[in-house]
Amino acid sequence: MSIEIKVPTMGESVTEATVARWFKKEGDAVKRDEPLLELETDKVTVEVPAPADGAIETIAVKAGDTVQVGSLLGSISEGAAGKPAAPAAPAKTAAPKAAPAPAPKMDTP
Repeated sequence: MSIEIKVPTMGESVTEATVARWFKKEGDAVKRDEPLLELETDKVTVEVPAPADGAIETIAVKAGDTVQVGSLLGSISEGAAGKPAAPAAPAKTAAPKAAPAPAPKMDTP
């Protein structure tokens, strides 16, 4: 079942926002309440959470688009197993350290 992702009400005088960035892509797995995207207004920046567990089915607007309160942002295929989201940046692993040289043998007279 598809669950719509909509622009939330952000305040009494706020009627539109700009999509700043999506944290997810189509096909990515999501958990309920996980941040999906960020909206900006002249007064506030808001993260829009996932309304259900599933996978991002569609993204209807792209970063930079202006949207009205209540507008459709995309949809989630509820219960679908999506692909894991790609990590934001590859983790750097430290190079393995060389083993210390063995201590020299002491000759005893």
